[in-house]
Amino acid sequence: EVQLQARGGLVQTGGSLRLSCAASGFIFDDYVIGWFRRAPGKEREGVSCISSRDDITSYIDSVKGRFTISSDNAKNTVYLRMNSLKLEDTGVYYCARTTRCDRERLRLGYLFDSWGQGTLVTVSS
Repeated sequence: EVQLQARGGLVQTGGSLRLSCAASGFIFDDYVIGWFRRAPGKEREGVSCISSRDDITSYIDSVKGRFTISSDNAKNTVYLRMNSLKLEDTGVYYCARTTRCDRERLRLGYLFDSWGQGTLVTVSS
């Protein structure tokens, strides 16, 4: 099971926010955790993923350099640090698990399971 812990929230453009995703019920190192988001009126898109076992991370272009994904294996938790937030980062954010981390996998949401409940991130001007 993957549980999305920390809340999203309202933040101004240029601001920062950190999301947390706590995993339980499976061996954390055996899986990849990914972050997705669904912006209003848009399709869900994969944002980033991390394989803590293989020390691999991946990001979509629109967040590269602004978002940082990390994991704390002792806490079975993955974080998404979001800096320099833009209006287009607004959306409901979800975490989920899969078995591979790369940009291609981020485009294949159906290969993720154990979705956490979403949390709304609103970036305002």
